[in-house]
Amino acid sequence: QVQLVESGGGLVQTGGSLRLSCAASGRTFSSYSMGWFRQPPGKERDFVAYISWNGRTYHADSVKGRFTISKNNAKNTVYLQMNSLKPEDTAVYYCAAGRAPYTDYVTYAPSAFNYWGQGTQVTVSS
Repeated sequence: QVQLVESGGGLVQTGGSLRLSCAASGRTFSSYSMGWFRQPPGKERDFVAYISWNGRTYHADSVKGRFTISKNNAKNTVYLQMNSLKPEDTAVYYCAAGRAPYTDYVTYAPSAFNYWGQGTQVTVSS
């Protein structure tokens, strides 16, 4: 079992930065691939960024060059550094852990991830 708690959301102006954190419980955190997703008001949950259990990263085209996913296994924490924020980045951001340990995913649909945090709101004002 993996339990996830996001933090770091808030209100920021266009062009600003935020760093989201996702703290995970459980001794096997380092063996799980992790993802960040977001859900704007009234829309579906979309993929944002991914980091495999062994450190491979992938970012959605919409955030490439602006957002960076990373993790610290010693702190059981995954981060999402968000720079050059735009109003269209406004959403509830969720972190998620893959269904099985030691699995590197090649598709990033929400259904591939079994454990979810409660989400943190990010609002970017224009």
